Amino acid sequence: MAPSATITETEAPSLPLSLKARVFSPYKEMAPVKYDRDVEEGKTAAKPAKYPNYLPTWNPNQKYPPLQPFEHCEHGKDADTSYPELLAEGVAVNHLTPTIGTEIQGVQLSTLSNAGKDQLARYVAERKVVAFRDQDFADLPIDKALEFGGYFGRHHIHPTSGSPEGHPEIHLVHRGEGDKTHETFFENRTSSVAWHSDVSYEQQPPGTTFLYILDKPETGGDTLFVDAVEAYNRLSPLFRERLHGLYATHSGIEQVNASVAKGSIKRREPVVSVHPIVRTHPATGEKALYVNPQFTRDIVGLKKEESDTILKFLYDHLAYGADFQARVKWAEGTVVVWDNRVTQHSALLDWKSGQRRHLARITPQAERPYQTPYKPSP
Repeated sequence: MAPSATITETEAPSLPLSLKARVFSPYKEMAPVKYDRDVEEGKTAAKPAKYPNYLPTWNPNQKYPPLQPFEHCEHGKDADTSYPELLAEGVAVNHLTPTIGTEIQGVQLSTLSNAGKDQLARYVAERKVVAFRDQDFADLPIDKALEFGGYFGRHHIHPTSGSPEGHPEIHLVHRGEGDKTHETFFENRTSSVAWHSDVSYEQQPPGTTFLYILDKPETGGDTLFVDAVEAYNRLSPLFRERLHGLYATHSGIEQVNASVAKGSIKRREPVVSVHPIVRTHPATGEKALYVNPQFTRDIVGLKKEESDTILKFLYDHLAYGADFQARVKWAEGTVVVWDNRVTQHSALLDWKSGQRRHLARITPQAERPYQTPYKPSP
């Protein structure tokens, strides 16, 4: 299996038996696929959605061919790292932790020039996740929001998620008014934490990513982020060196199968891709761990017990790293921008039952993951 190869479900018989057994195991997906539209559109006494143009639809006629490779332009490479437009005079900057997470007020993302967007890509790569407050993204025409996001890469169309009518490029995170399905979720689960890097099973997974709030519960529904660069740096030199040269499979099959099993959509045939366990960011040169329990399945070339042991250690290392994690609290007008190449995240299902949580994600794809040679720390 070649590094960064992509395998379709129909090609899966050629996979090792140990991988096939895990690739086709059940995948638990939290998001509901149906809801009462009368409630959502305010035709009942329930509180309607603040942005009905962003209510999810699942069009079974949306069918797309396999994704094809494309040449990604990494805009953060040549950005002015004094950030004259992004962090102009009067912009308030508050770092949440030393290595990851920043809150910024006083700059309107939608008005940035191309140079300002380049600065945004680089700054987010450096800080991993940045919450921009008092933004107008939610009030822009959806086409305009997509035009902004498209500067950073080819739009990813999710294979299963709901999207606004006519805009499959928008990935929606939505729990509607009166939705109490999380009560049954916790009947057989103790936690909703599910660390992942978005759609890492794609051959060219996302880079600079945008998530903006539309409706939020009174409190709760925060998002956790972990710094995968700092997680890599915390490992011993010998262990870091051993991880270099290792590749892991990332599977999208379970996510699609779960959607089909619930009677929902499959826009595209699922794939399994192979990516380096340690990837290099093209703008900063930083190395980051690139495995996650939602989509990573096996380390290529290792036996199951060997692969499971290393992956479990890495998953636990990322999940327990509270000293290189940040927690973002949502507020009206917030746009959170993060770099999927150097972070992982998890939503928290902890808010009061029946309250709406509604967000929209723009997910530009980036380069195919690659690694550079191991270099000992100076």
